[in-house]
Parts: sequence; structure tokens; C-alpha cells
Amino acid sequence: MIDKTLSFVFDSSQRYKTFGAGRTDAKVSATLYGLQLFCDFEVDAEDFLLQFNSNTTADIKALSIQKVASDFNIIQSTKIKEYHYYFSFGEKPHPFSAPFLVGIAEVLDVALMKAGAKLFEGEHYFHKYCTKPSEKTVFKRVIDSCEIVENTIIQANFFPKRSYVLKVKGKGFLRYQIRLMMGVLFELGKGNVDLEFIEESLKEENDRKFLREIAPASGLQLYTIDFED
Repeated sequence: MIDKTLSFVFDSSQRYKTFGAGRTDAKVSATLYGLQLFCDFEVDAEDFLLQFNSNTTADIKALSIQKVASDFNIIQSTKIKEYHYYFSFGEKPHPFSAPFLVGIAEVLDVALMKAGAKLFEGEHYFHKYCTKPSEKTVFKRVIDSCEIVENTIIQANFFPKRSYVLKVKGKGFLRYQIRLMMGVLFELGKGNVDLEFIEESLKEENDRKFLREIAPASGLQLYTIDFED
């Protein structure tokens, strides 16, 4: 979609290429996305933003553009990503909430889930929280912060009176990692597993079979990307 938009912004004779950082699963939203544009011609920042936003779809908006060093690589650059997962429980949410928030029918022990979320912080082995890894996949990862708090970020008059958000921040995440983490936290909140189960799942000596409870994609959102370099 980005490249299609750029075909309307630039002349057909102008050469350009794009790299993106912040790819997500299908049905996963992104509040912020990074894009690197390579071109051999000058770009007027103000005019570019105007033309880009005039030609792109309603669910995409360019916020800013700036020059970077010629050796900068957005894919290889060190990035801190923060993901959010929004959910509620009990009464089924209004259907308009579906793209943003997952409603769990069972009553959840949120206090226990908050304690469980904290267990993911630090350096652990996340082979139980990854699907279809390759032979080169590195399972040892560091999560800078992980917490569940009451949602005051996304608000709408059709949202439940009370909803929650799992906030996870780190440099790199495995395929479906956040959704598998949320899945086991849902199981914890329902009383199907305990805190010890999560602690054991993060140890290196466990088998390589990933957990089966994958939370729906619709509640997940890439919230921010911070480029350290």
C-alpha cells in the first residue's frame, strides 16, 4: 500500500525504494510505523507529507519525515518496540470494539494476571512463545518491561466501562510471542494455570513445543518504535 501511494506522489521517471520496520501479523494494528525511503532526488518534506496523505488510504497517515545518514539501515537499526494488548472480560463488548479489544467471557483474576505479566520481565528463553522458528532463531530474549494496567489509552463511548492493556517493551520479539504471552495470561486469569507454570515455561531446559493458547490478533497493537541510533 505504501509503494502504491508513492506511485502517485512521485513522477514515473523518478527512482525510489522503501524499507519498512514494524511489520505485524494480519489484523494487528500499528499506532506507529517506520519507513525508510531511498531516492536519488531531493524531496521537499512539507510537500511530500501533503501529497502522501492526500493519496493514501484513510487508515494511514504520515506524521513526519527527516533525512538520515547514508549508512543508516532501518531494518538493522537497534529498535525498542512497545506492544499493547487490549482486553476486557465479563459482559460481551459492543461489536464496534472488535477491531481494538478482545472480550473474554469468563471472569478473570486481573490481580493474578498482573503478577504473571511481571514474570516475563528480564532475560528468559522464549521457545515456548514462538511458532515456526528457524534453525537460526535466537530464543534467549530480554523484555525491558511487561505490565497489565487499566486501559486509559484507547477510549470510546462503545467501549466497556472497564478494560485493560498488557504493555510489553523490548528490542526484539519472536513470531506470535506477544499473543502467546497474552494467551497464557488469559489461562492464568481463568485459573487454568498458575504462576509456577509461567516460571517453568521460561526455562531453557523445557521442550521446544510452543504453547497452544494464542490470543486473537485483534487486541494487539504495535504502539511505539524508538530507534536508538
